[in-house]
Amino acid sequence: MGDVVLRVERRLGRITLNRPRTLNALTPGMVREIYAALAEWADDSAVWGVLIDGAGERGLCAGGDIRGIYEHASKIRLRDRASAQHEQDGPKTFWREEYLLNHRIAEYPKPYIAIMDGIVMGGGVGVSGHGSVRIVTERSVVGMPEVGIGFLPDVGGTYLLSRAPGELGTHAALTAARLTGADAIHLGFADHYVRSERLPKLIEALADSPEDAVREYAEEPPASQLAEERRWIDPCYSADTVEEIAHRLRTSGEAAGEAAAKELLAKSPTSLKVTLKALRTAKVLDGLGECLDLEYRVACALLTTHDLVEGIRAAIIDKDRNPRWSPDRLEEVDRASVERCFAWLGEDELGLAVR
Repeated sequence: MGDVVLRVERRLGRITLNRPRTLNALTPGMVREIYAALAEWADDSAVWGVLIDGAGERGLCAGGDIRGIYEHASKIRLRDRASAQHEQDGPKTFWREEYLLNHRIAEYPKPYIAIMDGIVMGGGVGVSGHGSVRIVTERSVVGMPEVGIGFLPDVGGTYLLSRAPGELGTHAALTAARLTGADAIHLGFADHYVRSERLPKLIEALADSPEDAVREYAEEPPASQLAEERRWIDPCYSADTVEEIAHRLRTSGEAAGEAAAKELLAKSPTSLKVTLKALRTAKVLDGLGECLDLEYRVACALLTTHDLVEGIRAAIIDKDRNPRWSPDRLEEVDRASVERCFAWLGEDELGLAVR
C-alpha cells in the first residue's frame, strides 16, 4: 500500500494517511493524492461523504514532512540568488498545493469527517480542522507548534486560532500549547468527543448517517483546562507586543503564567513577532481563503531566514532541542524584518481570496 490508502466503503470515501513510522507526516505526493480523490468524489453520486483517519496507534498526522524543507532552505542559504530561486520551488510548491487542499476541504460540498485521534499537529490540523464533522477523543493532542521551528501556524491555523474565544488562540500559538480533545472543541478546532474505544463502531455507523452516528457515540467532553485559565490568559495576551505579553505573563502571579512565559521565550523571537502580527491581521480578514493567502506570503518569506533552518535542525536533524536563534532576543527583532514577511508576492500570490 502507498502513503495514502484511498477506497470507497458503503458510499463513504475513505482516506487513510499511511506513514505510521513518521506519524503520517504529509509529503507533496500525499497532498496531491488527497486533492485528486476529493475532486473525483465530489462529482460521484455514489459517494455521499468523506472520512479521513491515520494508520497506526499514535495519531492522525504530526504535520508536514519538514526534513525536505530543511534541505531546500539550507541550499538557499549556501547558493547564489539564481540557484536559490530554483531551490525555493520545492517548499513553495508544497505549501501552495497544501493550502489549496485545506481550502478545498473547507469548501467541500459533501460531509468531510475527520477522526482526530492521537497526535494532530500542524499539517494534520490542515487536513482535519477545516472539515464539517471533526471528532476528537481522550487521546487527542492537537496543536500548532510552528514557532518552535522558526515558522508560523499555517494551513489555516491563523484562521482557527484568531477566532478562538478570547486570547486562547494567541496563547496556543505563541507557546505551541498542546490541546486536549476538550480544549480543541472549546477553541473551535473540533466538534465532537468520542472515546477512542468506540471509534470502530462510530466509523461503521457513519457510513449510514453521520448525524445518527454522532448522536449515538459522541458524549459531553470533559471540562477544558484552558477555558478555566482565561482569567489570566486574556489579560496577558491582549497586549500589542510579544515583549509586553511576556512581561505580563512573568508578573501575572500565576504559576501557569510564568510557565507560559518560559515556553514562549524559548521560541524563535522572529517567529513570535511574525505570528502575533499574522494572528491580529487574520482576525479581521473575511475568511479562510484570505488567511491562507496571508500565510503563504509569510511562509515564502520565512523560507529564506536563519531560524527556519535552525529550528528544523534542532528539532529533527540533530535533535539536540537547542536552537540558536538569530536574533536571539525579542528586542533585537526589527520591525522591517517582520513587515517584510507580509509583502505582496505579485504574480506568485496564492490568490484564494479572489477565487
